[in-house]
Amino acid sequence: MTHSTTVAKTFAAPARPRSTLLHLVVSLGLFGLFFIAIVDSSFVPLPLPGITDIMLIVFAARHDNVALLFLAAAAGSVIGGYLSYRIGYRGGMAFLEKRVSRRTLNLVRDWMENHAVLAVAIPALLPPPMPLSPFVLVAGALKMSRKRFLTTFTISRGLRHALAIWLGVHYGRHILRLWNRLSAQYAVPIRIALWVILLTTATFAVVKLYKTSRCLATPHDVTNHTSTAT
Repeated sequence: MTHSTTVAKTFAAPARPRSTLLHLVVSLGLFGLFFIAIVDSSFVPLPLPGITDIMLIVFAARHDNVALLFLAAAAGSVIGGYLSYRIGYRGGMAFLEKRVSRRTLNLVRDWMENHAVLAVAIPALLPPPMPLSPFVLVAGALKMSRKRFLTTFTISRGLRHALAIWLGVHYGRHILRLWNRLSAQYAVPIRIALWVILLTTATFAVVKLYKTSRCLATPHDVTNHTSTAT
């Protein structure tokens, strides 16, 4: 083998993974990452928490465009977080009291009242099992400044996504090797489970958002009806 051939192979683009399962995840692309990031940062629970981080690590391990990966994940996360913030803002504490346990709600409210920025930043930055949605919903219910919320949430989520991408870039070979080994053994059941998770998440998210919007609209409609009758 000549020296020029060795150099060419060294700088050649990495080969696409042969794993069928990895191909499925990769086929979701930036749009799939964007959608998952929206749901992952909203109040809709995912069957697989932290899947945005997993996708970022796998995509970065393949040496995809890290700037586009970061932008897609960050944009989706901000949209998901802001939707939850607006739900809390419109519904208020009365709305949350019917859907969040009193103990959790009191704990989150105390944190939010005394350390508003940290109460948003820490859950947005830390991975599961750290809960996110109660803090985001309460931030809206307590009327935290929209600018303050978005700034804190965007920076915190951005740092988390940047860390996931860094892990993929620097430990990509080991991650892909482990992924290929697992998918070779359990490709079919994991592939089925992945599709079930994605379809279930999409359906559940649409239904949950629809029901929540109806619940928030009901008090307003009743008030208008009462005022008209009077």
